[in-house]
Amino acid sequence: MAGGSLLLLLDDIAAVLDDVAAMTKVAARKTAAVLGDDLAVNAEKVTGVSADRELPVVWAVAKGSFRNKLILVPAALAISAVAGWLITPLLMLGGLYLCFEGFESVAHRLLHQSKADEEELEDLSAAFADPSVSMLDYEKERIKGAVRTDMILSGEIIVITLGIVAESDFISQVIVVAGIAFSMTVGVYGLVAAIVKLDDAGLYLANARGEGFWLGAKRWLGLRMVSFAPLLMKGLAFVGTIAMFMVGGGILVHGYHPAQHLIEQIATQLSTVAVGGGVLHVIAPTLLSMLAGVVAGGVVAGLVSLWNILRSKT
Repeated sequence: MAGGSLLLLLDDIAAVLDDVAAMTKVAARKTAAVLGDDLAVNAEKVTGVSADRELPVVWAVAKGSFRNKLILVPAALAISAVAGWLITPLLMLGGLYLCFEGFESVAHRLLHQSKADEEELEDLSAAFADPSVSMLDYEKERIKGAVRTDMILSGEIIVITLGIVAESDFISQVIVVAGIAFSMTVGVYGLVAAIVKLDDAGLYLANARGEGFWLGAKRWLGLRMVSFAPLLMKGLAFVGTIAMFMVGGGILVHGYHPAQHLIEQIATQLSTVAVGGGVLHVIAPTLLSMLAGVVAGGVVAGLVSLWNILRSKT
């Protein structure tokens, strides 16, 4: 009997671990949008810091991110245990915020990017030139700003993850949410550290001295890495923005059943198209959800702008 009970217990544990692994994979895929945005934002926050201080700054922000998770994870699990009905509204708010943030990012790039870049470069140059300005204080401000941004992005990740495991038992929720929070933090800031040092590594290789095929190949690779670093930053920002609309719009559509039903009807009708109907049936829900995300983000951005105008006049 004891042996049979032990086997049953081990079987139950294996089943739970399988469920946890499956939910963790889904959560990681769903939070990939925030991950891309988190990478781009945090890598950008380190811009302007001297090369020898980049890794210490990344580490300081990473520690702040871990502190954020220590607050957010227990709070999210407590909400799930005490007021589970709040998960769907919080998930919808998180999706709406993702869409808003994506729309703001696009609008900023289209309307203000060059001017903002020039102003930031001027401010940075002035800070370096002014001996009264403490670069340590400058670093602290960058770190504080990055940690504040991380609090928002971490909240999005945890709420999305909690929405996926909302119907599971409490232990599974703890394992999945805590696991995603930890792995995302390690993954994001490990990649941020690699990204911000990519150009330095390329410069090191490009400065290799000597003759021969191997040294020439090192110099060639180093120059390519230096050229690739800014393109990588732009690519991360672009992919992160698209993913925000896809995931945020998907959350809103799944949370509002009439919209989900309409999209399913459209996808079914497109499947009857003679040429490419099968492909259209597969990609239509994603594209339409993304479009819904763009529209929702634009509406929220418009309301926020209107609120700011009205508040400035009072």
